[in-house]
Amino acid sequence: MGEKVVAGQFDLSDRQRYREKLQKCLTGLERLLREKRFDRPKNLMGVEIELNLAGPDGMPKMLNGQVLERIASRDFQTELAMFNLEVNIAPHRLGGRVFDRLAEELRTSLAYADRKAGEVDAGIVMIGILPTLDRDDLVSSNLSEVDRYTLLNDQIVAARGEDFRLDIDGVEHLVCTSKSIVPEAACTSVQLHLQVTPDRFADVWNAAQVASAAQIAVGANSPFLFGRELWRESRPPLFLQSTDTRPPELQTQGVRPRTWFGERWISSAYDLFEENLRYFPALLPICDDEEPLEVIEAGGVPRLGELVLHNGTIYRWNRPVYGIADGLPHLRVENRVLPAGPTITDVIANAAFYYGLVRALAEEPRPVWTRLPFAAAEANFDAACRHGIDARFVWPRRGRYGGTGEVDAVTLVRDELLPLAAAGLDAWGVEAADRDLYLGVIEERCRRRVNGASWQAATFHRALERGLSREAALAATTRRYAELMHGGEPVHTWPVGLPEPVPLG
Repeated sequence: MGEKVVAGQFDLSDRQRYREKLQKCLTGLERLLREKRFDRPKNLMGVEIELNLAGPDGMPKMLNGQVLERIASRDFQTELAMFNLEVNIAPHRLGGRVFDRLAEELRTSLAYADRKAGEVDAGIVMIGILPTLDRDDLVSSNLSEVDRYTLLNDQIVAARGEDFRLDIDGVEHLVCTSKSIVPEAACTSVQLHLQVTPDRFADVWNAAQVASAAQIAVGANSPFLFGRELWRESRPPLFLQSTDTRPPELQTQGVRPRTWFGERWISSAYDLFEENLRYFPALLPICDDEEPLEVIEAGGVPRLGELVLHNGTIYRWNRPVYGIADGLPHLRVENRVLPAGPTITDVIANAAFYYGLVRALAEEPRPVWTRLPFAAAEANFDAACRHGIDARFVWPRRGRYGGTGEVDAVTLVRDELLPLAAAGLDAWGVEAADRDLYLGVIEERCRRRVNGASWQAATFHRALERGLSREAALAATTRRYAELMHGGEPVHTWPVGLPEPVPLG
């Protein structure tokens, strides 16, 4: 959400007024698009990373307020639960040695944050889901002390009207219930922003949807939740179920969930914002005083506050974003697919792969999405989340016969998508040294069939083989992960297993 809101009760008139304002905002957006009032291309990208706090024992620490107070930087913010933080990196222009600069900024920021966390016996762990989280950690009393999180939780709980049911069937099967949305806080992600012009938005969003399965296959890093080994990237099913406002009856009727891959290729950014209004009732019907159409009539730039707030409560894996910078409106695609970690080098490699691949896919003369059914793209995303680097995808065949066929994810990435990503980075003007270094990380993951999830699972099973209990094995895996994460070498180089015998737990 990112907006400051004040907790309070809503009545029927609030919701009616909000719906009217949303419609005015949508009309305003349509007019801004029609009148070509948006910012010119600037090739701007931005990165946000959600982080976990854990103690030396690998267990979560509910201390984000104390740690943020010590960090005292606007770059760091709260996230949903007290063991979460988020770091925001200022926008950068794509080109040159941008990825090396980003890596250095992140190393400096996270090293500083980790030192400050150390003052309260905690540390930063950059991982999709902290393996040591227990159900008792993810309760409403551990929500961050920020009004917007309490209010959002209250509204989603009220809309659902009953406990949330988590049912994830992977390597093992997890079934449990929650009285709040706090299990969502287990999911820590990397969000990649790309500013685009309205005429390029649809191609870039469609390309990002296509790319998301490959991103997960090479970048999965969330195999554990509540002591169970689930999907290689368990964040998407967890996020969907822990924010699901639909009781079972509405699910059966086909009502769309608020965490959503989507259901069609688009032709305009307008399509997504219009879907938001058509399909999703307001969770936070908070109106401001702006009359967007009057602002446009007067030659100004409207904030479209209600539209922005509503959009922030719909969790698309590739989300449209409307913003204003330097007095001009702009649009961004926010890619929310990737888990955090394992290392800064891995995060930057994932970013380089994404920005290069999306550029190339969006500019192909016969785009993939004209040859791939949307349902197949969604099935690829699901397969990547379940199986990670071992996934198989449906993909358009090369050659004159066309159609689609099944392909191993590693083969697709190595033979087709990495060359595309390299061409895309060249088109952005990224220097060859950056291109080769970071795409080389992705290539090595493919060659060795290793990502964060596969390393976590293999190390956990080695710990079990040494006689550790499940709880001790998860804690030891987390401690070893944190040690190697801070070492900084990319995950494909990490030795599997624990470095020395650990006392039985």
